[in-house]
Amino acid sequence: MRAIYRRELKSYLTSMIGYVFMAFILGVVGLYFGAINIGSAWPRIGDTLSNATFVFLIAVPILTMRVIAEERKQKTDQLLLTAPIKIGEIITGKYFALLTIFLVPLFVISLYPLILKKFGTVSMGMSYTSILGFLLLGCAEMAVGVFLSSVTENQVIAAVLSFAILFLSYVSEGIAGLFPQTAKASLAAFILLIFLVCLWIGSMIKNVIITGTITLLAEVTLIISYIVKPSLLEGLIQKFFGIFNFTSHFDNFINGVLDINGIVYFLSVVIICLFLANQTMQKRRWS
Repeated sequence: MRAIYRRELKSYLTSMIGYVFMAFILGVVGLYFGAINIGSAWPRIGDTLSNATFVFLIAVPILTMRVIAEERKQKTDQLLLTAPIKIGEIITGKYFALLTIFLVPLFVISLYPLILKKFGTVSMGMSYTSILGFLLLGCAEMAVGVFLSSVTENQVIAAVLSFAILFLSYVSEGIAGLFPQTAKASLAAFILLIFLVCLWIGSMIKNVIITGTITLLAEVTLIISYIVKPSLLEGLIQKFFGIFNFTSHFDNFINGVLDINGIVYFLSVVIICLFLANQTMQKRRWS
């Protein structure tokens, strides 16, 4: 794992992509810091970070698109897959290299509360809780990027997929608000979602019978639930979108709350996405 980590980290530091990522985050956060905290004499660093979360929508896909997709395109993944090393160690080494690149701008950002304190009273606990939330948010979104980089050998497609998923998460609250909180609206939305998910599963397993059976069982179960107890579906689509809303879990950290549920949520996203990336590479190793 150390060899993978060192190789990945070196690749970021000997090319422009790592520096672009760090400069972009520092540039955007620095602009908001100057406008909100310095210009307006506002002591809460969390508000700066909250306004700057959109930076991940652009920076994360650019950084993560090549993590695994480039290995597949250049066929160097064959060397990794046949090497006496666990797939999990490959994924973990690559992910830790990404985290290291992310920690550089985060270290600079962690100095901002100290700068603000020179000019007045600043809640250091609230400030560093906000920075912790920003760190967890970035970790979760980078894990999403790693997984999506593992499903294709095209870096552009990996970047577009990462941007699309992260953007949907970013606006998920607004999308959920488009649906009425009725059982009928949830039923229609879930019928479509189940169809799309099963379509994706079918493209992965290449088995029409299994895919059709899963789709039929899921759709019939949903319709029976609606007929038997429609109240179960009321507002369910809003709750579903809420699961993917990273920003809502970040909000508590902005307000200085060390949200254990939020920490568990972000770490769960990281573990699930790295597990899925691991499974994708395992499939290639044995195919």
